[in-house]
Amino acid sequence: MKEFVKMTLATLFGLLVFGFVSFFMAIVFIGALAAAGDKQPVMPSEGILKIDMAAIQLAEQTMEADPFASLQGSSQQVTPLGIYSAIKAIDAAAYDPAIKFIYLKPDGAAGSFAHLEELRTALSDFRASGKAIVSYTENPGNGSYYLASVSDKIFMTSHEGGLNMFTGISSQLIFLKDVLDRLGINVQLIRHGKYKSAGEMYVRSTASKENMEQNQAMIDSMWESWASEIAESRGITVNALNRMLNNLELNGPKDFLEKGLVDELLTLDQLEQKLCDLYVAEDIKNVKSISLADYAKLKNTVNFKAKSKVAVIYAEGNIIDGKEKQQVAGDRFADIISDVRKDTTVKAVVLRVNSPGGSVIASDKIKAEIDLLKERVPVIASYGDYAASGGYWISANCDKIYTNATTLTGSIGVFSMIYDLSGTMKNKLHVNVTPVKSNTHADMYTFMRPLDSQETAYMQKSVETIYEQFTSLVAQGRDMTVADVDRIAQGRVWTGAEALEIGLADEIGTIKDAITYAALSIDGVIGLEDVQVVEYPKPQTTLEILLETLTGETNAFTGTALEDVAEALLSVKEDLNGKAYARIPYEMIIE
Repeated sequence: MKEFVKMTLATLFGLLVFGFVSFFMAIVFIGALAAAGDKQPVMPSEGILKIDMAAIQLAEQTMEADPFASLQGSSQQVTPLGIYSAIKAIDAAAYDPAIKFIYLKPDGAAGSFAHLEELRTALSDFRASGKAIVSYTENPGNGSYYLASVSDKIFMTSHEGGLNMFTGISSQLIFLKDVLDRLGINVQLIRHGKYKSAGEMYVRSTASKENMEQNQAMIDSMWESWASEIAESRGITVNALNRMLNNLELNGPKDFLEKGLVDELLTLDQLEQKLCDLYVAEDIKNVKSISLADYAKLKNTVNFKAKSKVAVIYAEGNIIDGKEKQQVAGDRFADIISDVRKDTTVKAVVLRVNSPGGSVIASDKIKAEIDLLKERVPVIASYGDYAASGGYWISANCDKIYTNATTLTGSIGVFSMIYDLSGTMKNKLHVNVTPVKSNTHADMYTFMRPLDSQETAYMQKSVETIYEQFTSLVAQGRDMTVADVDRIAQGRVWTGAEALEIGLADEIGTIKDAITYAALSIDGVIGLEDVQVVEYPKPQTTLEILLETLTGETNAFTGTALEDVAEALLSVKEDLNGKAYARIPYEMIIE
């Protein structure tokens, strides 16, 4: 017996030591990867700024690259680059004598409309400085050609066989009613706003008339913004551009050349010669370059000597209750804003909103803190891809609102949903449920029966009360009457260009424009160089990213054609809980 105890204890001790050593080695390994991802780039004495859109992922904030990418077999590491960092780097390059010109490889420019719009504006400003931009494309897409069109010269491969995805923009609306019916799930939707379509996906098989109306108007407005910029840059009309796309006239490189959308067709060898000519070099080996991400790392320094700070608060993601780090959690963001308010060195604030909305109570907590902050310093709003519903709720009272033309905003409406699983339990699972309750409506949130008429009226009253609060706070913030707000509300989504016309925004502009305006509102400040720009919340470090990667979760459909459908199905659990939501019904990306 003693020998057995000794062997058992020895085994347990060995396992403990092995576990400790393994944990220690894992920490060392992670630390080594983190250090490898933090190398300082080297700036050539002179060179070109190379912007390869396949190598960067435009984001709200700059984050360190995932060092696991190379271990996972990725052929090219993609660096998350904050849009303001990208803009600042391009601005610096315009007046940096070491940068001769920009070489843009737009292919692979996947991401958001607003980020590409802001990047293109920065590139346009770079051209205005007198320096050139040249682009080379092989597989043009909507986003990539939109970026390339800002260039002095657009070169395209002379080889046939490339994939042309420059066909115009579209969105897809997903509806789950049929699959929910097959599962026996009945969804009860309570809302205010004939355009408030966030719950339609659960209760309809097709889009309502109002939903189609607002979606078509939204797509038309976004495309008009992009198409007009493309047409102006290429010296053609928007009608001519639309005719090319509608008639599928852009089949191969020769079509792009004949229609005036590119300037020359080149092989890679010929492209290298063009770059040598512009650089004034005999051989491509003598053409030095630095990537946008590396250049941004060198140039985006903080002016610690400046006494005044402009705080940029990034509200990115769904607005939810609690303190979760990956979303705009109400309690967490209320604390962040409170800390900024208590920092007397912060003299102005930019609230960068990139949120489709979410929880009403979380939105109201954040707005309450913004209002307190606004009593002490100017608060300027800058809109990214979305500032809709709850995203508009938290920012409507800001001193000035900047939006991109393609931002999705408004969606001033409220909805609540609750699901009834009685059909699933009885008809699919053959489970019978008998309630035992203390009061008449004690089981109304158990999801085991549909709401009765009294309960539906009770929830509708709550939705109506919140809608009245929403329209009132917008009216107060935008200096409008409640009746005027109601006419443009009703849950309708507007683009930034439309929002400017109806009074929901003040100016079309980038995050840089908002930060500049905030800085100039501070006494004694004559430019951005006189302030210290600080970001909240702080971006994740490489170590935090690695630890999150090790513990992260994905669903089985991630990276497949069914990813969007899977995410919609997974959202059922979150949305159908009886809470009131102020949220836009969709998200849009460029592919």
